[in-house]
Parts: sequence; C-alpha cells; structure tokens
Amino acid sequence: MTSKHPDTHRPKPGDRPSARAAGRSGATPPSPHPLADELRPGQSIELLKELHILTREGKLNQDSRRKLKQVYHLYQFIEKLLLELAQQVRAPNPTDDIRAYTSPAGLTLADHGAGKSYLGFILYDLFFRQQGLGHIYGIETRAELVEKSQALASRLGFERMSFLNLTVAESTESSRLPERIDVVTALHACDSATDDAIAFGLQKRARVMVLVPCCQAEVARVLSQHKALSLSRTPLAELWRHPLHTREMGSQITNVLRCLYLEACGYQVTVTELVGWEHSMKNELIIARYTGARKRASAERLRSLLAEFGLLSLLHTRFTSLPDNAVPPLLGEVV
Repeated sequence: MTSKHPDTHRPKPGDRPSARAAGRSGATPPSPHPLADELRPGQSIELLKELHILTREGKLNQDSRRKLKQVYHLYQFIEKLLLELAQQVRAPNPTDDIRAYTSPAGLTLADHGAGKSYLGFILYDLFFRQQGLGHIYGIETRAELVEKSQALASRLGFERMSFLNLTVAESTESSRLPERIDVVTALHACDSATDDAIAFGLQKRARVMVLVPCCQAEVARVLSQHKALSLSRTPLAELWRHPLHTREMGSQITNVLRCLYLEACGYQVTVTELVGWEHSMKNELIIARYTGARKRASAERLRSLLAEFGLLSLLHTRFTSLPDNAVPPLLGEVV
C-alpha cells in the first residue's frame, strides 16, 4: 500500500549518510577530503585544479599552498564587504541611495588587472555562485589571459563572469560594462593603473574599492626631477635624495595621496597589511567604503602635500575629481 504522505526523511541526491545510518548498513562513512582543513566550505576542487592551485591528483605543493593562503586572506576581506552590501539591500527600509545603486540582477564587481583571475574565480565560486545573483567583470590587457579565463568560465558553467581585453583607463568609457559597479578591485595594478582604477570607481560610483597598489613610479620620477630644487628649499628633501629612498618615499607619498583623495571624494578609508604576503613589499591593502561624506580637510591636506613635494602637476592628471575647496559645504559633508 502506498503511503499518502511523502517521506520527509528521504535523502536528497548527493546527501551523505549519517554515521549512525552507515553503521546500521555496515557501510563505511565517507572520509573527508584530505585538504578539508585548508579549503573553504563549498570550494570547487575542479576549479582549483584548473587554476593549477591543486595538482591533477588534488594535492597542494608549497608554492600553491602559499598562493591559496594569499587569495583566501584577501577573500575574507572582500567577502565581509560583499555581505555588508547585500545586507544593506535587504534592509527593511533601504535608503533611496541604496535603491538607486542596486541592480535587480545583484551585486556587480570589476576586477582590474585580473591576470589569470584567481581572485575573480574564487569570489565567484564561493560567493556569487552560491548567491545565485551578481556579475563579475575581469579586466585585463593581455588578450591570451582573457581568452583562457573566458574559456574556463564556460567550462565550469560560471555564466555570470565576463572578461574584457581592455586597459583600466579604457574600461571607464566602455559600453560593455554597466553604468554602475558596486565593487572595484585592483590587485598589483602597476604604477598609475591603481589611480586609473580609482578614477574608474569614481566614474562608476562604486560603493566599495579594494586596492593593493604596486610599483608607484610616477611620483618617484617627479621627485627625482625636482630633487636639486627641493634640496635647496627644505631639509625634508633628504628623505628622497638617494635613488633607493626616492622609490620608497614615492611609494609612501603616492598611497597617502590616494587615501586623502578617496576621503575627499566621499569614502571612508582603511589601510591594513595583507598577512601571508611577507615575501612581497606590495602588501598594503586600501579599502574604501562610500559614505557620501566628503572631507574638505582631506582635500586641503592633499593640496598642501602636493605643493610641499612639488607635485602640483598631478592635480590635473590624477586628482581631477578633487572637490573645489571654495565650494560651500554640502549637506552632511564633514569639514
């Protein structure tokens, strides 16, 4: 006789039998993956093999273990930001600003200087795929990497990933990207490419920017050009008199200027260190959250630093969205 009620305890396809059930049946409970302690829950083993993080046998070597540790550490920061954005959208009474920013298709993320798209694929696999919404755009100048990434996304069924063969600067005006982007990432975008990513984020009114700057040579070049004049003007120029110090000082100044610029444009900025990237000097992580509170004090300090270090030429090339100090404070603006 057939029961009128469905078996609510019937296992679903793919469910693992409990240890007690396995004991009754005499079957051996399935053993966990040997790397279960090192992989995030839900992580696709096949993806890690395709990215050559795991060997074809599913093992980690020393170099790939370090690479995975780095990507996971950065993922933790970005996952938290994505969850914050998703919660804002689901809030009982989201603000008009949040409604205006949010696409019905979910969160959008643009990854500049994507390279082999390790970060983009991990983000999609662990967050976007499980959310069932959202889109990731990988932007890369090397056509062969774009083709390989697009082919891999197709093989894995990652339908909401797109890869564009563009420079960061070109992407700002590209019709292949949406009018607004929620999250902008730029990892080790060389020299002024980080500034281009910031310009992209401002143009797209990004709610979050995650930046790991790389080889800031532009400011160092300007400091070198004016070295003799600076030495005669201020003893502070001793900080960049020697070429090695010029590079280090240029890098430090560049990131300080970027943080002030983001604050002046309405972002709350946090600077931290990427743990596990000790082998690299490029381990500074800048996280900018849009609040709309444009800090006039940051704009003034930025202008003062540019003048002090003989960098005013950057005002018209790198900091074009800097609010005019002469403009009266806007409602809610921090002075």
